[in-house]
Amino acid sequence: MANHKSAEKRARQTIKKTERNRFYRTRLKNITKAVKEAAANNDKNAANEAFKIANKSIHAMVSRGFLKKQTAARRVSRLALLINKIA
Repeated sequence: MANHKSAEKRARQTIKKTERNRFYRTRLKNITKAVKEAAANNDKNAANEAFKIANKSIHAMVSRGFLKKQTAARRVSRLALLINKIA
């Protein structure tokens, strides 16, 4: 338990940040999974639509400070490679 006023505030901020990060982490997994499932079903149109949403969302997470720029670029690149492998 926090003993100082500043420590109590830090505890409150940590709770808020944890909730926010959990939301973004779950969203990231879900949008990535949507692209992977469409690619696994060899549905190029659905995969491209899911990829557009994923690309926009992932880069938005960079501007919010949830992901680093290079991490986002790597994730988007890997999803793009997955889609390009569809015959």
